[in-house]
Amino acid sequence: MLPKLGIIAGGGVIPARIIESCREAGRPYFVIAIEEQTDPTILEVSPHQWLRLGEVGKAIDRFKSEEVEELVMAGPVRRPSLSALRPDAWTAKRLAKAAFKSLGDDGLLSLLVDEFEKEGFRVIGTDSVLNEIIAPEGIYGQIRPDDIALKDIERGIEVASSLGGLDIGQAVVVQQGLVLAVEAIEGTDEMISRSGSLRREGPGGVLVKIKKPGQERRVDLPTIGVNTVEKAVQAGLRGIAVQAHQALIVDRAEVIRLADEKGLFITGITISD
Repeated sequence: MLPKLGIIAGGGVIPARIIESCREAGRPYFVIAIEEQTDPTILEVSPHQWLRLGEVGKAIDRFKSEEVEELVMAGPVRRPSLSALRPDAWTAKRLAKAAFKSLGDDGLLSLLVDEFEKEGFRVIGTDSVLNEIIAPEGIYGQIRPDDIALKDIERGIEVASSLGGLDIGQAVVVQQGLVLAVEAIEGTDEMISRSGSLRREGPGGVLVKIKKPGQERRVDLPTIGVNTVEKAVQAGLRGIAVQAHQALIVDRAEVIRLADEKGLFITGITISD
């Protein structure tokens, strides 16, 4: 019997995929759904409790009462301001100690992982539950990047690495060497849409999405899916590059099929330390 899994469900479809995997494997699980972020339709057949994002202490108490042994943090979470967070006593104490206002997303997530482990849980990555979701190395479909696109990928890696080193974002759009947009708090989809209005003449740009240097690998790995491809098409991009073995691809077969249909390349790139 696999250990009982606690699922902290953010947005998107990954929480639903993890729930499906648990049900298919007969694995016991319990879901903490985050108010205004988790898709309620994924909870119809799942044991769960709704909590505010700031009620981490209550989540820990519930997981313990449910005899959860392992935790997975699945799906993107929109980070509110401290006033909107309304932290419970447990959360407020940890955030005050860690200087919340100075923490970027990765710093905050790393803090949560450390605190969960101090409480006795084993924190695992999404790819530990969904093995097929991790991005492999190489070209995924029928379209290959040309020399111009390869140069844009190199430039994108350079910029995204610098951006990630400051714990700001994971993605950048580059067109013919020009940085059209970098990801900040708005997220990848909005960043891609913004880049479309800045597009230059000639071959379209490339989305490069990589893990932040030193990022806690078990949470918030770079992720793309069908919606990413659709946004890229709308913005006039010509391809997507993700970091091999350090990024997630949701519904990979459909992502590749759509990219081939629309004439976009998708590639998994290896980045040396």
